[in-house]
Amino acid sequence: MKIKIIALGKIKETFLKDGIEEFLKRLRPYTPVELVELQPIEIKDENLTSKVLEEEANKILANIKQDSYVITLEILGKQLSSEEFASKISEVTNSGISELVFVIGSSCGLSPKVSQRADFKLSISKMTFLHQFTRLLLVEQIYRAFKILNHETYHK
Repeated sequence: MKIKIIALGKIKETFLKDGIEEFLKRLRPYTPVELVELQPIEIKDENLTSKVLEEEANKILANIKQDSYVITLEILGKQLSSEEFASKISEVTNSGISELVFVIGSSCGLSPKVSQRADFKLSISKMTFLHQFTRLLLVEQIYRAFKILNHETYHK
């Protein structure tokens, strides 16, 4: 199974880039992972937020295959333990789906259109993080999930 992470914006901070790259490198023996960074649309008028989210939705959805399993990261999504997250990945893998897609929206969130496309809505935490930090948290948890599923030391 292939994993694709779709995120709006590029990571600018070197420490985050390095961390993300490290976990992507660690994931290579387990599964191919593609990181798709889409250009977010700048909001110049807060009244246009929903219009901008719809435009971003079109970019996001254009990168998702019809038969992909989609997990969106959303504030109101379900929170899972690392073990439960590993089980979710295992469930998707064992269902015969060839591509698992994670979607991280812009700092304004996700369009309802993208949220409706989700097969599962995940919340990383009730806490608020830097938007770019979410990518690092996600790739680390995906790596941790594969270590759990393979009964390898890392997870404690």
